[in-house]
Amino acid sequence: MKKLTSILILAFSIFIQNVAFAQTETQDIKNANKREIENTAFKVGEYLKYRIHYGFIDAGIAELKVESKKSVQNRPAFHIVGTGRTTGMAEWFFKTRDRYETFVDVDSMVPLEFIRDVDEGGFKINRHIIFNHQENKAIDLQDNKKSFSIFENAQDLLSTFYYARCLNVKNIKVGEQIPVSMFLDHEMFTFSFKYLGEEILSTDKGKIKCKKFTPLVQEGRVFNEKEGMTLWVSADKNQVPVRLETELAVGSITIDLVEYKNLRYPIVFRK
Repeated sequence: MKKLTSILILAFSIFIQNVAFAQTETQDIKNANKREIENTAFKVGEYLKYRIHYGFIDAGIAELKVESKKSVQNRPAFHIVGTGRTTGMAEWFFKTRDRYETFVDVDSMVPLEFIRDVDEGGFKINRHIIFNHQENKAIDLQDNKKSFSIFENAQDLLSTFYYARCLNVKNIKVGEQIPVSMFLDHEMFTFSFKYLGEEILSTDKGKIKCKKFTPLVQEGRVFNEKEGMTLWVSADKNQVPVRLETELAVGSITIDLVEYKNLRYPIVFRK
């Protein structure tokens, strides 16, 4: 269960980064944070709830909500909150309480500010990141205002989830691998994701058409090469992750969408 937060991280963001590089990015630093990406996937008030299972054990809950629009760095931004917590038996041996907040520029879908406040079995992490995309830097207000270099238009843990949902994935071909990056805990992480095609996924809510992906990650990062992960995303305009499965050294973890409210478009589950 010590990988619960890592799994939540991937659940919130892997798909996003996967398709992010399918769209051309500006190469001019002066234009960073001035690109325009039309949001056709989500709206203020959207709520997603996921249940986490470790084998047959009900292990935790993850929730995502687009809280509001606010002014950040004199720009309109979506305020988005993600939380994760253990439940049931998992509380006994590894109590986890994670909270993430991001403020995403409405026009360019890059993060302007990111807050991470997690407590995993007594191990705590606190970050408060301010992004300067004009200079490709990130400053952590919780760590003596240290400055870190970031890639152009870098995403944070949570913003990537919503960024990718706005992108056009129609041109991704089966078997294609796409390199991606994310700024997390003062580091830039790189991944490669493979598109596996479409599949009809059976869930407790019914059957739904999904796009299927698998990440190929660096050994020593979130998961090593021996641990497989598969992600199913609704093949509609919402592009909502419906299920995530990952194999661990012992057993497996499944994360399923169990509740949703205020989606921009109807989501269809068929019996």
